Amino acid sequence: MRSRSQLYVLLASLCFGTTGTAQALGPEGASPLTVGAVRIAIGAALLLAVLAAVRGGLPGRRDWIPLLLAGAGVAAYQLCFFSAVRDTGVAVGTVVALGSAPALAGALTWLVDREAPGRGWALATALATVGVAVLVLAGGGSASLSFAGILLALGAGASYAVFAIGSKRMLDGGRGIQAVMAWAFTTGAVLLLPILFVADIGWLRQPQGLAMALWLGAVPTALAYLLFAAGLRHLAAREVATLTLAEPVTATLLGVAILEERPELVAVVGMALVVAGLAVLACGAGSSGASTDSTVIAEGG
Repeated sequence: MRSRSQLYVLLASLCFGTTGTAQALGPEGASPLTVGAVRIAIGAALLLAVLAAVRGGLPGRRDWIPLLLAGAGVAAYQLCFFSAVRDTGVAVGTVVALGSAPALAGALTWLVDREAPGRGWALATALATVGVAVLVLAGGGSASLSFAGILLALGAGASYAVFAIGSKRMLDGGRGIQAVMAWAFTTGAVLLLPILFVADIGWLRQPQGLAMALWLGAVPTALAYLLFAAGLRHLAAREVATLTLAEPVTATLLGVAILEERPELVAVVGMALVVAGLAVLACGAGSSGASTDSTVIAEGG
C-alpha cells in the first residue's frame, strides 16, 4: 500500500508539472485569463462528478468562510500562474511559484494562527528568497526573464498559500479530501466565470485549443488532485513533500526539452536555490499529524 501511495503522489506531481508546458503549446490567441478560467471550469466539473459518485455532502455553514478563501486562492492562482508562464517561461515561472508557496503559506499561518514556523521553514524561506532575488536581478539583463513575470509567479505562490489555509480549515473540521477539493475548485470556477462571458474564448473552437483545455482540466487538475489525495492517505507529510519536488523538476525539463527554453547561468543558480529551499522544507516536514498533512494537501500547479 505504501509503495502504491508513493506512486500516486509521484504521478500527481508529474501531472502538475505539465501545466505550464501545455499552456505554452496552446494557441497563441489564448489569453492566460481565459486559459485559467476554462481549466478550472473543466476540473471542477470532473471533481463534482467524482464527489457525486462517492456521495459526498454539501458544505456546512462553518465552511463558507474557509471555502471562499480556498476558492479565491484557486481563482487567483490560475490568473497569476498562467500570466507568469507567458511572461517569463515555464521553468522560471513554475519554480518561483512553487518555491515561494510554502514560505508564504508559513508566513500567513504565522499571522493568522500565531503558529511560529520551525527552523526548517526559516532556512527554506531564506534559500527560496535568495533564489527569487537572484532571478529578479538576472531579469534585468536577460530577455528570457521578466520582472513582472516573477512578481506574477510570487502572486501565484501567495494565492496557493491562501488556498492551503482555507483548505486546511475545512480538513481540520472533518471534511473529506474529495469534498474539499470539489468545493474549492467549484468556488474558484464560479469566481472566474465572468471572464468566460467578457473575454474572447474563440480559441476553444480550434482543435489545439480544445485539446489544451481538456488536458489542463482533466490531467493536472482533476486527475492529479485525486491521485494526490489517494496517496496522501497513507503517507507522512515528509514523504509527500519530497515526492512533490518532481513537479518543478518536470516543469523545468519540459521547458528545456520541448519549449527549448535556455535559462542563463545566473537564472539556473536562482532556480537551484529555490529548489534547494523546497528540499529543505521536505526534509524538515513533520512525519505525522493531521495539521501538517493538511498543509501540504493541495501543493501543486
